[in-house]
Amino acid sequence: MEVIYSRCAGLDVHKQTVVACIRIAGNGPPTQEVRTFATTTSGLLALADWLDSVAVEHVAMEATGAYWKPVWHVLDGHFQVLLANAAHVKNVPGRKTDINDAMWLADLLAHGLIRASFVPPTPVQDLRALMRTRKQFVRERSAHIQRIEKVLEDANLKLSVVLTDIVGTSGRAVLQAIIDGHRDPEYLASLVSARVRATRSEVLEALRGYIRPHHRFMLKLHLGHINTVDAAIAAIEQEVGNGLDSFRQAAQLLSTIPGLSDVSAHTVVAEIGIDMSRFPTPAHLRSWSCLCPRNDESAGKRRSTRLRPGANWLKTTLVQAAWAAVKVKRSYLQALFRRLSPRRGAKKAIVAVAASMLTAIWHMLRDGTVWNDLGADYFDRSDPKRTATRLIRRLQQIGYTVTATPT
Repeated sequence: MEVIYSRCAGLDVHKQTVVACIRIAGNGPPTQEVRTFATTTSGLLALADWLDSVAVEHVAMEATGAYWKPVWHVLDGHFQVLLANAAHVKNVPGRKTDINDAMWLADLLAHGLIRASFVPPTPVQDLRALMRTRKQFVRERSAHIQRIEKVLEDANLKLSVVLTDIVGTSGRAVLQAIIDGHRDPEYLASLVSARVRATRSEVLEALRGYIRPHHRFMLKLHLGHINTVDAAIAAIEQEVGNGLDSFRQAAQLLSTIPGLSDVSAHTVVAEIGIDMSRFPTPAHLRSWSCLCPRNDESAGKRRSTRLRPGANWLKTTLVQAAWAAVKVKRSYLQALFRRLSPRRGAKKAIVAVAASMLTAIWHMLRDGTVWNDLGADYFDRSDPKRTATRLIRRLQQIGYTVTATPT
């Protein structure tokens, strides 16, 4: 095969060591040299000096957990670094060693057979780490709320029946009173706001239970953990607000999309960045986000159209936003969902809505425009003849004779 890069290197990165193989192609057979370096800062600097001494221009390595990031930070800016998906560059089975992996990466890179993964700029990586950590804390908070409800059920306290949020203002007041040793239903009911939908008698009955010291200890433990997580989430949001200056305009544009809140907009910006030149078309972005059907065809038959696994942080955020967007009345996204769900099912329809939102996001970030809703009658206006045929067929099915006369 044709050699694309004559002086390149492949790196097999581990936690403590990185195995580097340089490949230099000339008139004769290519020459290769392999060395092993430590992943400490001094070891990575020695690796960079060695690569620079032999005039290497392109470097490839696999995305192995978080171990590739220090190597990337040292080499980026000095060499053309390509981060490869480990599933795409597997070696021949049964011949796997660290040296062979490095030599294999160098050979693939030399012939241009490695597709580079998307690595956002450092500010976007920092924002991504903050938003992902925030989502993990939110999940942890939800888990502790469920554990509190489990303790209340063990004490036969039906607080979740009369309160929508058991850690809201009224719920926290009741929980703190229980932790402090109160068990009188009359006193506990007096802490519940009068604006709750449940009646006074229902609240009293829900707060009549069998509370033991074990329940108070568990409630204190979980409620204290929730307070700590809430403080951590608030600190993350403050840090995101302080470092959002370069992304503020993009996040404000995306927040105009129905169903996409400020937090969701920040998450989308953190996952894909604001430079859409990395994705030539919206289809490339949808494919990278794993929001399009996979290609699985053999003998002329399509065997599967399931979504590929990957991009879980972005995919879940967009699907969650899509469920909120289809509830907006007289909107294009709601019309798209209602058009697809009867014949494709709700799950596939909501994925299509999420993919449509991602297409709009690509155009909005590229052109700097706000959301422009196409309207609920978009599909009727785009193909009026097809709409008329469908409505006439429906009337004929229920027993009418229809004569269509264009106005």
